[in-house]
Amino acid sequence: MSGMWDYQRATGYTPGTDLTGYRVEAADGHIGKIDKHTEDVDSAHLVVDTGPWIFGKHVLLPAGTVLRVDAGEKTVWINRTKDEIKNAPEFDPDKHNGDAGYHTQVGGYYGDPTTDPRL
Repeated sequence: MSGMWDYQRATGYTPGTDLTGYRVEAADGHIGKIDKHTEDVDSAHLVVDTGPWIFGKHVLLPAGTVLRVDAGEKTVWINRTKDEIKNAPEFDPDKHNGDAGYHTQVGGYYGDPTTDPRL
């Protein structure tokens, strides 16, 4: 099984699919839309604009948090709650590019998909 920074096999994600603009649903409701994403090996992630419910915060979600992708509905379901997303480290584009410590911090916040019972 892949790690936190890779899409898990059972999500329905098809490599090459552009997820930009997709709705994002947490375990307990809508949290925003995808501003950008990548499928880079060991660095796959979503950047989600959470909109007004937490004052326009952008969060970095490792691909390992994706529970399911539905291209027909243009929706991605995340295996975390709204509170977990709200309390997540804010996306920092300066640290994101090339700062391994930032990925460790964000990945550590979300946990390990190989041992997480939600997956």
